[in-house]
This record gives sequence, C-alpha cells and structure tokens, in this order.
Amino acid sequence: MNSKLYVGNLSPGVTEADLRLLFSRIGAVTEVELKLDPTTRQSRGYAFVTMATPELAAAALRELHSYNFGGRYIAVTEARPPQEPKAMISAGFDLGPSVPFRPTHPKRKHQRRSTNSSRHRRRGR
Repeated sequence: MNSKLYVGNLSPGVTEADLRLLFSRIGAVTEVELKLDPTTRQSRGYAFVTMATPELAAAALRELHSYNFGGRYIAVTEARPPQEPKAMISAGFDLGPSVPFRPTHPKRKHQRRSTNSSRHRRRGR
C-alpha cells in the first residue's frame, strides 16, 4: 500500500494543523497538503496526507474512513498517482490520424437553370 492518503469531504474550516493533529493520533505524519482555491484561498474540500510508513497509512485508513470530523464524515482512501491531463478536444474520442477534409464528389461551380424558371422571366412578356 502507498503511504499517501486522499482525504475528502472536508469542511471549509479545516486547516492543515487540524489534519496533522487528527492523523498523528495514528502515527507519524510526514506531510499534509490541503488543497486551496487559488482565488479565494479557501479549502477545496480535500487534502493529501502522507504517513511515515505504508503500515501506518493502512491503519489510518481503517480508523479514520467515515470518521466524523468538523461536522462531516470524511472519506479516507489510498491516493492514486497523478494522471497526465488529456487534450480537451480529443477527450473521450478516438480521432485517429489527422487527415484533411475532402468532399466525396466534386462540387459543381455553375449550375444551369432552366429557361422556364419563374425567377428569371423577361419583362415584357
């Protein structure tokens, strides 16, 4: 098991010090990373806590998952490795190699109209 844990459903008033205090009851905490909104500097509701050993991380997961903390039941799971961001246009689509667009049949530039067309009648008739 990984020693880094994901902690979700945090209340906005929770600080890194609060999380460090909570997880230090289980064992040694090496890092607490509370994710903040860049504009408001308020908590985004989740954090990453790194325990000293994978065994301590497993114990913290067992003890603190669904723990009532700050008026909410927090979710503690094993953190997944970060993924590479996908390009916005191709997200979910298998576009294959890029090929320039070509119509299936050539388009006629000038199309003749019948002489009996009501639109082009001569005046005076």
